[in-house]
Amino acid sequence: MEAKLMDRIKEQLVRHEGLKLKPYRCTAGKLTIGIGRNLDDCGITESEAYIMLINDIMNCEKQLKARIPDIYNHLDEARKSVLLNMCISIPQSRFAPLREPCYLGINGLLGFKNTLAFVKAGDWERAANNKCRRLKPPGIILSCCLALLYGS
Repeated sequence: MEAKLMDRIKEQLVRHEGLKLKPYRCTAGKLTIGIGRNLDDCGITESEAYIMLINDIMNCEKQLKARIPDIYNHLDEARKSVLLNMCISIPQSRFAPLREPCYLGINGLLGFKNTLAFVKAGDWERAANNKCRRLKPPGIILSCCLALLYGS
């Protein structure tokens, strides 16, 4: 497709559909996001899912560096990955029941005050035990706990 045509259709679609950054129901009742993306019928592609994941990871790292630099910046790669994983994957339903899972990001991670204190102190055994005890399901969390404990 020629660049001129691409620019033209993008401008038209933005004008006609609007830009919505949160899911909504369109006039046809379909779950929609962005500039008219019909999630019910089209969903997203694998590459789009990975683009969103990369954006989430980068956003979480930015928040970790801003909010807890004294902890995050001094960790090895394996332990940084644990905090990033927690930042991305702590469901709000762990704190309050919701109909749909919603992820809390850095605010959810900051709720793990004891775990973060143990990480800051380099007390990996207590950090891993505290984290593993509090999150469900245990099988999924095991690799993160081992990374906290052994740094690998």
